[in-house]
Amino acid sequence: MGIEDETAKPPFMVSRGGVALALALILAVLAFFAAAPGLDLAAAAAFYDGGGRFAGPGPVGNALRRVFYIVPFFLLGGAGTLALLRRLGLRVPAPTARALATLVLSLALGPGLLVNVALKDHWHRPRPVQVTEFGGPQPFRPVGWPGGTCGRNCSFVSGEGASSFWSVAPALMAPPAWRAAALAAALAYAAATGLLRMAFGGHFLSDTLLAALFTWLVIAAVWRALLDRRAPLDGR
Repeated sequence: MGIEDETAKPPFMVSRGGVALALALILAVLAFFAAAPGLDLAAAAAFYDGGGRFAGPGPVGNALRRVFYIVPFFLLGGAGTLALLRRLGLRVPAPTARALATLVLSLALGPGLLVNVALKDHWHRPRPVQVTEFGGPQPFRPVGWPGGTCGRNCSFVSGEGASSFWSVAPALMAPPAWRAAALAAALAYAAATGLLRMAFGGHFLSDTLLAALFTWLVIAAVWRALLDRRAPLDGR
């Protein structure tokens, strides 16, 4: 059985059931943190060192942040390299043209357009390091309430959290024998990125969770539009 036969069925995360689950989780997160907004402050307080300082900044934290930031671009570049090698005649697992377009568009539309352009600059939720509870000048704004006092590049939602969760997209395109391990690695990387951003005082817990869920929806929408039941790997 070839690669194309084995991967023709869309993964659950991009199926109708996966989309329904992502939407349900978004509503659950919004309702949960709206009912208990203090949970965001409590989670942020776990990383607060006092005096307006959070635990994350420092040589190790800064180095990890730089590495985590470039991983999505490394993955996208790797997928493009594999596609090129395949076109040159090497028998390597590689994304099809549609799959490569799915990766590019989902990264551009999710972490790029939706998160960094539409939400972070227009929702105005102050970051943990900016709120009065942690030594900042601005009032805390519960998740789901726009119109805070942050001007631009604000807390809702996490840009790096969204781009790290985007790594789920190439993981779902991995050969079947590697897919579970690739997906576990992608989710671990996304979780580590979210915790690191919280440790920097850059985002609340709800920001990181919703960044992942919004990105999940974008990945599913682009996948269904471009791939649907087509195999993401070139099986010729």
